[in-house]
Amino acid sequence: MEIAKNYRINSLFEFYEPLLTNKQKEYIQLYYADDYSLGEIAEEFSVSRQAVYDNIKRTEKILEGYETKLHLYHDFVERNQEIDAISDYVKGHYHGDTQLIKMIQQLVNLEADSE
Repeated sequence: MEIAKNYRINSLFEFYEPLLTNKQKEYIQLYYADDYSLGEIAEEFSVSRQAVYDNIKRTEKILEGYETKLHLYHDFVERNQEIDAISDYVKGHYHGDTQLIKMIQQLVNLEADSE
């Protein structure tokens, strides 16, 4: 399994999990987060490997569809990049201003807590 795809699906799952059915949640969790094989999931739920595969592929499309419409993951990544850039700038230009660096770190922590 491709690492970048695995990371993306896990990230999308974090944002959009409440919008999925219980079965979709369970299959995605087992396949992407817990690294179960299709066969292991099929055995766990007493269904065919093809049924598991179809459900996972359909759920991936659903997650990508939510992201296309809502952009929650994209916006999260952009905000984090902006925060990192500001933090790097402050560290590079305001060496002695630990107060300012602490304020940025608090903003980052507030951002993380709100999600």
